[in-house]
Amino acid sequence: MDHGTDRAEQGTATERAEPGRVPLAVVVVDRDGLVSHWSRGARRLFGTPKEEAIGRTALDLLPVSGALPEERDTTSYTACDGLGPDLESSLDGGLSYPAAGRARLTAPGGGRVDVLWWAYPLVGPGPERLLVLAADAEALRAGDGAFERIAPGFAPHTDFPGSQDLARRLPEILPSMSVGESARIVGQILELGYPILEFSQNDRVPVTPEWGVARRAERKARRERAARARAAGEPVPEEPPDEGEDLEYAAVRERLEFLNEVSGRIGTSLDLSRTIVEVSRAVVPRFTDVAGTYLREQVVAGEGFEDGVPDTTTMWHRVAVEHTDEPGRWDDVVPVGEAMPFPAHTPFFQCMTSGRPVLVPRISEEMGHAIAAQFEKRDIRPLITGRSMLVVPLKARNVVLGFMILLRHPERPVFNDMDRVTGAELAARAGLVLDNARMYTFQENVAETLQDSMLPHIPPRMAGCDIATRYLPGTLLGRVGGDWFDAVKLHGGRTAFVVGDVMGHGLNSAAMMGQLRTAVQTMAGLDLPPAQLLRNLDDLAQRLGDTYLATCLYAVYDPIASELHLANAGHIPPVLVRAGDGRGELLDLPTGAPVGVGGVPFEAIRVRVEPGDRLVMCTDGLVEMRGEDIGVGLATLCASAAHPAASMDDACDTIIRALNTRGGRKDDVALLMARLNGIEPDDVAEWRLALDPAEVGRARAVVREQLHDWGLAKLAAPTELMAGELVTNAVRHSHARPVELRLVRGDTLLCEVDDDDHELPTLLDAGPLDEAGRGLRVVSTLSREWGTSRTKAGKTVWFELTLPRR
Repeated sequence: MDHGTDRAEQGTATERAEPGRVPLAVVVVDRDGLVSHWSRGARRLFGTPKEEAIGRTALDLLPVSGALPEERDTTSYTACDGLGPDLESSLDGGLSYPAAGRARLTAPGGGRVDVLWWAYPLVGPGPERLLVLAADAEALRAGDGAFERIAPGFAPHTDFPGSQDLARRLPEILPSMSVGESARIVGQILELGYPILEFSQNDRVPVTPEWGVARRAERKARRERAARARAAGEPVPEEPPDEGEDLEYAAVRERLEFLNEVSGRIGTSLDLSRTIVEVSRAVVPRFTDVAGTYLREQVVAGEGFEDGVPDTTTMWHRVAVEHTDEPGRWDDVVPVGEAMPFPAHTPFFQCMTSGRPVLVPRISEEMGHAIAAQFEKRDIRPLITGRSMLVVPLKARNVVLGFMILLRHPERPVFNDMDRVTGAELAARAGLVLDNARMYTFQENVAETLQDSMLPHIPPRMAGCDIATRYLPGTLLGRVGGDWFDAVKLHGGRTAFVVGDVMGHGLNSAAMMGQLRTAVQTMAGLDLPPAQLLRNLDDLAQRLGDTYLATCLYAVYDPIASELHLANAGHIPPVLVRAGDGRGELLDLPTGAPVGVGGVPFEAIRVRVEPGDRLVMCTDGLVEMRGEDIGVGLATLCASAAHPAASMDDACDTIIRALNTRGGRKDDVALLMARLNGIEPDDVAEWRLALDPAEVGRARAVVREQLHDWGLAKLAAPTELMAGELVTNAVRHSHARPVELRLVRGDTLLCEVDDDDHELPTLLDAGPLDEAGRGLRVVSTLSREWGTSRTKAGKTVWFELTLPRR
């Protein structure tokens, strides 16, 4: 090749460059140190054609020997035979940050070339490791040898066919980048004159190396010489006047500072409403006079939506309007909260479907009329006609979430191409921030819905007791956890109380909690004794997997016997507040090991209680605090549980306030409180019936008589009918033990029939000629609720009726 021709060609390109602009050579180096991209500008600068450069070692093509002095003296750029140690370190993989420098190279043909270079490490899974930009700065050298500030980039008319090649290659260099996004980045290089390189969804490579180091270093050296002269009593040399910065560089610098300022002002929280306000206020009045923000309907609601290009049916909510006009001028015409679609002929539709900014230097009368046509009974033309308009899309992950309409007053300079690119970059950053807030809101809604679906909705009153519960998530970012509580209705007017805590946090713990909670409900319905229930739960946890570990406290309250039957699997003990003296005490019961450990016995104890006593069960997140002994939290729990309260809800709130205001809590909290009211002996009636069919008539008679004594004559007929059906079945299927009949008057009327047959009856669809199967059908039709359960001696069949209003 004719290197002289190449140099001449390069010189011509340099001469054509506008002052303050530098044609760039673009080189991409892979992880093996080989050149994978070599632009035409690189051929002009370094003298090697693309076909010879691709695949060669970068160190051979970009000489790096003869580095700057060790002292890194920046008073002037020292001429050398290489591009400097920073670039050499970059090529060797030893530099992880952007770098820039200046060097003098030996050009093809023996001449010397003054070169500026910038190196940007590429981070990501792709093979490319380094982007190198270099430029011939010789034509821009000032007469005194000092180097002016310049904006590295492409002049608009500079021939750079390699830009299209780079645009196609960027998605390969950065796999997370789409073709459209790479075109946008290359477009910014072409129009703004500074490189922007996004290598992930969240990080940006700094793009503003210190172009003016030499000038500032020179001024610093003069100041140091002046200081030494003053110290020595010598005349101080006169400071020469500053020539000022290049205007174009100043404009670029101003926009970079503006973008950095905006980035610092938006996204200070994950609250979607606050983020919307921050984005709108960040651009007024510095960049625009009016900013209207529109978002998709699903974004505002914090919901997910299908990907795809919006259409004329897509509803857009106006979520913010910021302006510098007189207060209230925009409120009635374009109120916040309004939702509307946009016709295809509008610039707004063009922006949201193309995903690119739309620039209208001046809104004409015709366009103002077309835009105003969609606002029914409101004339928006006086607000927009004659103004400069820029519509920028709010995008994230290649999905348009919304757009911003930016308007400038007629007396202000119109938006230009640089404003369009600046607005696009601003909108890209704002789009990511809004999408983060949207995703957080969406995930928060999902987590809250999931947690609500997993936590039971316990009625405030059950047989012989009042119940109140509380659940608090450990952190705002993780509303789903493994803590749970439950109350399960058992036969005989008893209630099972459960509090459990799965090890860990997040969705996995929540899923595990759901399985264990369902298992506890099922086994409680079988009326398993507390110790046996925990034994079975432990076996289940081991079968589910090695990671299934949970603590669990299980208690059965018998309001007739005034007794608690409790077993513990590694959980903190419950607190019992005695009604007599109002003192709270931790119940001393065997601790046991968490379920899932395996091979550990569980023991149960029985505790006598009195009407009015309160049982408090909670998870350790309420009493444990980092850096504090758990005994302090348990003592606070006992004291706060014993504090007088007007209601059960107030009592729960008192406990939460006492323990949740200490700070430092990170774990979930589940709290269950039950006031054990008991059932008076006068509200219970029991009979033993012989295994004789004649006892069925007796059963009906005693039921009718008892209900009349209780003042429940309205329930006598259906109750004696259903009781007779159950006693008939019990007498028919019992083996030796007498049948037991019991009536309990509480919040409902409960009727139970016990026998020694272990086979549970099933509801059958009896035909007209069938002799059996109608008894349970009658019970199912007439009762409020009915059920069966096994007991140690056999089974219990029961039903409930709603008490008549008094």
